[in-house]
Amino acid sequence: MFRKKFITVTSVAFGSFLAGLATDKLYFSSIKNTNFLEDTISNHDDVLLSKPGLPIFGTVSAASIVPANNKLDERKSIPPEPTPGASRVSQIMRFGFPGLDNVRSLDDYILSYDRRNRTAHWVFEHLTAETVAYNEKVDRSKCEFVEDESIHPYFRSSNADYKASGFDRGHLAAAGNHRKDQLHCQQTFLLSNMSPQVGKGFNRDSWNRLERHVRNLTKSNKNVYVCTGPLYLPRKEADGKMYVKYQVIGKNHVAVPTHFFKVIVMENNKQELSLESYVMPNQPIDDKTPLTLFQVAPETVERAAGLLFFDKLSLNKLKTINGKSEVWL
Repeated sequence: MFRKKFITVTSVAFGSFLAGLATDKLYFSSIKNTNFLEDTISNHDDVLLSKPGLPIFGTVSAASIVPANNKLDERKSIPPEPTPGASRVSQIMRFGFPGLDNVRSLDDYILSYDRRNRTAHWVFEHLTAETVAYNEKVDRSKCEFVEDESIHPYFRSSNADYKASGFDRGHLAAAGNHRKDQLHCQQTFLLSNMSPQVGKGFNRDSWNRLERHVRNLTKSNKNVYVCTGPLYLPRKEADGKMYVKYQVIGKNHVAVPTHFFKVIVMENNKQELSLESYVMPNQPIDDKTPLTLFQVAPETVERAAGLLFFDKLSLNKLKTINGKSEVWL
């Protein structure tokens, strides 16, 4: 079928869990609140960010983990680009793993699978101008949506789950990001990489605009790292209480996320780093709505998703967040 490599993540000792804990205080000079996150995610002007308690890895290859030296001062420098010939996993995950639940590697992206919700916790991609460039040898129309046979049948989603559901099979790792090889493109059609998305007004429109924006970032940056995933956010009901409610589809009860996120780090030729983070509601969105309206502070996504992004990268190495320069105290 497909060439697949699996990342086996073993249990972590308590001491390793504590490695990497530190704090930085980040002052956001200006953060706009967005209506769709009202009463759900709060943006704060003064936020004390807790550094990751997950283990910090130097490199990860299929079925093996090589721990890095966990000294906090190592994060004062930007992790170097992997050397030529390094594994694709180490290239993609240069700045660390957001989480360690059911992590597996495909040929050109990394995925953490949520067996309960039958979709991914997150997917991670490394994009360059070369990987997103048009390639006449890669034909998306030849790709087919297929079950991920690496996942136990109890926890898979199927095409039948999506049939007549009213939802699209929405890519998390976008097919247009993987044009270097036909296999790379085909692997984005695994159903483990899909989440139920509203079609008209979202998957085919505003979400697609965001995907194109991410690809366009490769025009001005040599490396673009993007993490994408679903969110299940609470909302206040008539009784004044907060509830997390979401639909499920098909006999496998595939969860329909309320929102989706993308967190992106860009590196230009001067090795300057910038970050953008977005949360979009899984609903029709007017195509005239600027993407900047959906930008949120990255720690709000971390809190909502239960993930820690780019944990090997110190925040004070970011030149901008959501296009704004930051003041570090």
